[in-house]
Amino acid sequence: MAIRNPSVPATLWSGARTGAFHLVAGVLAVLFLFPLLWAVLNSLKSPTEANASPPTFLPSSLSLGNYETLGKYGAGIAAYTGNSLLVALVTVGGTVVFSVLAGYGFSRYEFRGKNLTFVTILAILMVPYATMLLPLYLLLGVLGLQDSLIGLGLVLVMFQLPFGVLIMRNAFDSIPRELEEAAFLDGAGALGALRHVSLRIVTPGVVTVGLFAFLASWNEFLAPLIFLNTGDKFTLPLMLVSVREGTFGQIDFGALQAGIVVAMVPCVALYLVLNRYYVTGLLNGALRG
Repeated sequence: MAIRNPSVPATLWSGARTGAFHLVAGVLAVLFLFPLLWAVLNSLKSPTEANASPPTFLPSSLSLGNYETLGKYGAGIAAYTGNSLLVALVTVGGTVVFSVLAGYGFSRYEFRGKNLTFVTILAILMVPYATMLLPLYLLLGVLGLQDSLIGLGLVLVMFQLPFGVLIMRNAFDSIPRELEEAAFLDGAGALGALRHVSLRIVTPGVVTVGLFAFLASWNEFLAPLIFLNTGDKFTLPLMLVSVREGTFGQIDFGALQAGIVVAMVPCVALYLVLNRYYVTGLLNGALRG
């Protein structure tokens, strides 16, 4: 008489679960990627076909007319992209520098009011975003930074600091102090130990903070709308809102989709390049403490 193998049902069940997981993941991937594919295909249609109703999925012929529209609009797509890039660089640079220094200080030093100061920084996350724009607008006027890309970048740095400080403090907390003490014995100071020892270990956390700061500043709409008045200084999101208006108030879907493609390329490229750092830094920095 044949003996039944008890491991067969478990193997079949495991295979079924794996297949179901991949099926659901595949469906979700299609749902998330479909809007991106739709934007790319529409941007490559002729302006007339892109604005046709009902819309078609595949372009009858490839055309760069929508990108030419962007290039001729206002100061040109290159100028607006450069404005967004400048704001993003200021935001990323300021956020990373201040977050690293503040996170290291909160992690390694004891001082009066340490916990209260840290909680106060995190409390900024609970303040409604729009309520701070008017006071900041008046403050930038006092500093002479109204209608300035640098001023806008500094404002975005402030909004990114609470998350950045939290990530970096927890990232430094995960590093054994003995590593820095060994550097101190070799004659390194606090900044030397930070630069040559700790900073190299928390690189994933630094990348995570920088990536979040870049995505937030690159896609920000409300703050540039409030703080920028000159059309030539508009960032890419503001330019896309302006360019979508076609003849007689109709939306120029082709130019809008082309602008969306231009705006999403840097975000997708950075995420793909820095993905492994991002995942590691988010886990190590946010889940330890």
